[in-house]
Amino acid sequence: MFIKTLLAAGLALGLSALVATPSLSADNSTGIEITDAYFRAPGKMAKAGAAFMRIVNRSGQADRLIGARSDMAKMVQTHTHVAADDGVVKMRHVPEGFEIPAGGERLLARGGDHLMFMGLTRPVIDGQKVTVTLLFERAGEVTVEMPIDLKHVP
Repeated sequence: MFIKTLLAAGLALGLSALVATPSLSADNSTGIEITDAYFRAPGKMAKAGAAFMRIVNRSGQADRLIGARSDMAKMVQTHTHVAADDGVVKMRHVPEGFEIPAGGERLLARGGDHLMFMGLTRPVIDGQKVTVTLLFERAGEVTVEMPIDLKHVP
């Protein structure tokens, strides 16, 4: 009986670990790995939203995220937050994208670097998925499916 309980507990922990990882995309041919990806918008009828994730570059060469596309929006841009002279923090487009160093990582997080989705093409429903194709200078295209998470707390 104890062994059955122990096995059931182990299975439950294993399954919860799988569920706890919102998104994982590892493309061994490119060395790019995407984890902890999620999409967020201010509400169901929002006109814009953002995606956040951890990008790991397991290759021996630096790479750069230069853009993205998704059927969720008319346009997806690399963005960051910058403090203006008056102290107000504003988002701005980063046309050169984000460098991911060789053997390093880049965090796209709320309040910092992120992907900005403008002109959303459908309602934002918590728990549904968004497919995003990330465009890298060296790795090319890496597609990741991420959950819409309207409750995520950083």
